Amino acid sequence: MRYTSLDHFRQTGAAAIARGPAAMIFVEDLIEVESTIRYHQLTGFKAILLFAPTALELPSSLEDEVHRIDYPVLDVADVQRAVDAVNDMAPGAWLYYCYNAEYLFFPFCETRNVNELLTFHTEERRSAMLAYVVDLYADDLRRYPNAVSLDHACLDKTGYYALSRPDPGNRNYPKERQLDFFGGLRWRYEEHVPRDRRKIDRIAIFRAKQGLRLRADHTFSDEEYNTYACPWHNNITAAIVSFRTAKALKMNAGSTFAIPTFKWHNSVPFDWTSQQLLDLGLMEPGQWF
Repeated sequence: MRYTSLDHFRQTGAAAIARGPAAMIFVEDLIEVESTIRYHQLTGFKAILLFAPTALELPSSLEDEVHRIDYPVLDVADVQRAVDAVNDMAPGAWLYYCYNAEYLFFPFCETRNVNELLTFHTEERRSAMLAYVVDLYADDLRRYPNAVSLDHACLDKTGYYALSRPDPGNRNYPKERQLDFFGGLRWRYEEHVPRDRRKIDRIAIFRAKQGLRLRADHTFSDEEYNTYACPWHNNITAAIVSFRTAKALKMNAGSTFAIPTFKWHNSVPFDWTSQQLLDLGLMEPGQWF
């Protein structure tokens, strides 16, 4: 189904996301859009909402399987506006959002689908799930100048850390069960990344409810949604492996010539398994075994 605008989708597309879980994919450029769609279809999402520019061309067979909304994604405010709109359309439905050339991983995703993941998370009385955005990059930028290669992808095996999240309303104590996470290319090349874009945590999976609003820093207006765990034990976390930062650093004239390669002594090939991410501590199963 093709929608000519976000307003068109709001008027006629509610049935597409009523059952959930639904994935919202925001297309910033035309790189690896098809692989992003197909990957999330295989992950088990019942609906794929594709927010894309009109310049994107998809095979007719694939376009028939998604809900495509003509919607240019130029800034984080565009993502906020769309996520808020979809949230208001389907209270109670599980939603997920990402960008093109990003791929969701969660514990045991090779043998369990996203519906099983969210069924368990719901039973734990959780309404959102923290995801870490793990940077991927091509191993050879001369061969892959846009830094994207699914077959030759690397990631950093170390260099990730967390800081307590300040509470503007209480300078003496940080926010409860909330942390700011850093690492990857945004940490290694921080001189090229604005300060407010350096975090790698994203509340990427959440349960819609009226009045919920997405903030520019990928957190939500309901503070409990931004917590990494409930008060009584650790919960599942996910990872989104992403070429987005690598693409931006190589496409930006201010940084591209300063980066002949993203590889360093802590680079390792990405094997596209959840076990590798679990072993590196980039997500955890909580009580899900």
